[in-house]
Amino acid sequence: MKAVGLRKYLPIEQPESLLDVELQKPVPGGRDLLVSVQAVSVNPVDVKVRSPKERTEANPRILGWDAAGIVEQAGPDCTFFKPGDQVYYAGSITRPGSNSQFQLVDERIVGSKPQTLSFAEAAALPLTAITAWEALFERMGIQAAAPANTGKSILIIGAAGGVGSIAIQLAKYAGLTVIGTASRSESAAWAKEMGADHIISHHEDFVPQLNKLGLQNVNYIFCLNSTEQHWSGMAEAIAPQGKICSIVETDQLLNLTLLKNKSVTFCWEFMFTRAMYETDDMIEQHRLLEGLARLIDRGVIRTTLTEKLEPINAANLKKAHAAIEEGRTIGKIVLENF
Repeated sequence: MKAVGLRKYLPIEQPESLLDVELQKPVPGGRDLLVSVQAVSVNPVDVKVRSPKERTEANPRILGWDAAGIVEQAGPDCTFFKPGDQVYYAGSITRPGSNSQFQLVDERIVGSKPQTLSFAEAAALPLTAITAWEALFERMGIQAAAPANTGKSILIIGAAGGVGSIAIQLAKYAGLTVIGTASRSESAAWAKEMGADHIISHHEDFVPQLNKLGLQNVNYIFCLNSTEQHWSGMAEAIAPQGKICSIVETDQLLNLTLLKNKSVTFCWEFMFTRAMYETDDMIEQHRLLEGLARLIDRGVIRTTLTEKLEPINAANLKKAHAAIEEGRTIGKIVLENF
């Protein structure tokens, strides 16, 4: 089968940074599905994993953690899906990724593809939607579509990217007032299109900008950009007993004492945790994606696809990686068809 992988971890402009390769088609066992991949999208995690390091792979490493496709074969213990079913998923970072014609994925982290979306439109969503859903409704404990959220607000730092684009929509679905940050007019326009009520800059202090909007502080903060850079600003902007969640790791020490007097909760979100550790509640990602598909088919949530490349090959994946490295992407880049 066709696939795109790497043997060396190189800068994206290097010819061997990503390679077109041929691999043996895998066979599913247990609760694995063998999926015929129709479309994939590219995320910052792809770039981080591929980034230069002193290591080589004996066998090609396959990246890609977003896909939509058709079930080709189901393992003997599968109960959710059968051959012919259309699915979407992010997969596990500990297993070969979706940049291949066929991929094995545990059915407990797979959802039925939304009926109203194409494969490309669906492939834009899983990783970012799982991340945003878990951060809002599980890590920070926000109630979905609840009257209790009336009058409450959330600040989404880096609102125009892949995760921000879906987080805005989910936060609006929950009934929150959404303040997104953006640094360019086009990213601000996109965040507004996704449903943000207000846009402020993440290059300026948050509180004075919130005050101009008539807000003293915010109840929730979802950080998608440089945790350490915004740490003091988040501590100042969060309401007493508020909650902050970040997805951006840091190698700098964070002063948690800044959160003490307000009794603020801080938590991390990493959507691969359940699959990586095969947690007892791993099946929640299946349920999450099924619930998201229903919201999409009802018109509550829309795809965040903004750019489409064809076919799925090393050359086009290099273009997508380069665009993400530039840090100026809006929404999601999707590739379809091998």
